[in-house]
Amino acid sequence: MLPSVLPNPKSKGKAMNLSITVNGIKFPNPFLLGSGPPGTNARVIAKSFDAGWGGVVAKTVSLESAKVVNVVPRYGRLRSRDTGEIIGFENIELISDRPIDVWLQEFREIKEDYPDHILIASIMEEYEKSRWQELTRMVQDTGVDAFELNFSCPHGMTERKMGSEMGEHPDLTEEVTAWVTEVAKIPVWAKMTPNITSIKDPAVAAVRGGAHGISAINTILSVIGVDLNTLRPMPTVEGYTVPGGYSSQAVRPIALRMVSQLARALPPEVSISGIGGIENSRDAIEFMLLGASTVQLCTGVMLHGIKIIDELKEGLAKFMTDKEFETVQDVVGKSIPYFSTHMDLVDRMRQAKRHKAGESSRDNDWAEKSITEKTAELTSN
Repeated sequence: MLPSVLPNPKSKGKAMNLSITVNGIKFPNPFLLGSGPPGTNARVIAKSFDAGWGGVVAKTVSLESAKVVNVVPRYGRLRSRDTGEIIGFENIELISDRPIDVWLQEFREIKEDYPDHILIASIMEEYEKSRWQELTRMVQDTGVDAFELNFSCPHGMTERKMGSEMGEHPDLTEEVTAWVTEVAKIPVWAKMTPNITSIKDPAVAAVRGGAHGISAINTILSVIGVDLNTLRPMPTVEGYTVPGGYSSQAVRPIALRMVSQLARALPPEVSISGIGGIENSRDAIEFMLLGASTVQLCTGVMLHGIKIIDELKEGLAKFMTDKEFETVQDVVGKSIPYFSTHMDLVDRMRQAKRHKAGESSRDNDWAEKSITEKTAELTSN
């Protein structure tokens, strides 16, 4: 396992400490395996710990696995028209279909074998207090370090008022979070759905219910495409499909926007775990600069493997060295003060004596040049 204290190339003998303490939990580094296929059982979780991940959010569990039936195929890929690179990924996979008793035993075994590693249990249940509290108590007794409440799965089980069907309603989010925190003795994170007008509303509601942290975002409800030969939407199961969850690179800008909104709306003591299209250290650092104390990767690991943790840690260490950050916490939220309003941007531009720059969108200006040329002139990167 790679150490989370990496050599600092600019300082003789001084190591870069990548650990961070969040809600009283000390993570060896801020990189977590997100809930999903990469955390589907104890064996793959153990491999992730051995590889050097800072923590794992296990695949979501519920009380009755018999009601969970997955289909094949259940993934769809969106590729770049130019390079063929996967830029978007859709899944219609459900939560874990393994019996809760199996999971409870595996949670115990993982914590026995890896007592210093952080294991977070993702839980989901129907809208019934007794079920949520029973599940919370059962899982808590295994020794897991924290909970993540799945209020955000956008497909499957919605007919049982689970996942995003709960997270889209702030009143339900607050109520169910309170059910869990009433019996939980460990930190509780609530995972938010992006399929809502304002992600701040359910997040603030979860905090009112006692949540210590917010995870954001889960996947975006989508249809990956249509097969033009068969006329069937994809992924196609016996000729039919359902909308699924969209992830990978294409969702990152949306996730960054929502994480930055949460960072400005939530009390400072409430942590944020950033999720959405992270595939390398640069992606992860962007989330941290916008307020995330930890970041989670799921699709990125599915596409590139668990060994991407090496580049994540090395990239963060180099960034911290280059920017002279002493701790990971110093990175968190560093870019948030640079958000403002449009009117403030106009005032700042005028104060910089660049007021004519804002006139470049006039009709005659666009007419005199090609659309692509004018677009390039107004683009900053």
